[in-house]
Amino acid sequence: MKLLLKSIILFLLFSIPISANEFSFTFEWGNLKSCTSGKPNKVSNPIFELKNVPEGTKELRFKMKDKDVPGYNHGGGKIKDYNGDLTIQPGAFKYKSPCPPDGSHTYEWTITAIGDKKKKLGKAKATKNYP
Repeated sequence: MKLLLKSIILFLLFSIPISANEFSFTFEWGNLKSCTSGKPNKVSNPIFELKNVPEGTKELRFKMKDKDVPGYNHGGGKIKDYNGDLTIQPGAFKYKSPCPPDGSHTYEWTITAIGDKKKKLGKAKATKNYP
């Protein structure tokens, strides 16, 4: 019985894909003008630090969601001719800034890596509170 249990555990451990090189990123709001009125401003993108961007990525698509008000469309942007840079500086695109009217909200950025023929190669998410 112990041998069977050990075999099952080993099988499960080696069956679960573990990727140390998973596509991920962090972001900083940067010099974002303070906004707590509930009326977002059109602003330049935050600073994004990318890790393990999938090989063959030609385009990056960015989208921001307010986790506390998910129905509000903050927009995002695209980098159509992605050249492999791991830091995306402000000015790559514009979006509607975070601007919670009732205290701090949690915001989630999603970046989708796109390859040839518009094939999705990977997706990464990161969250941060504002303010």
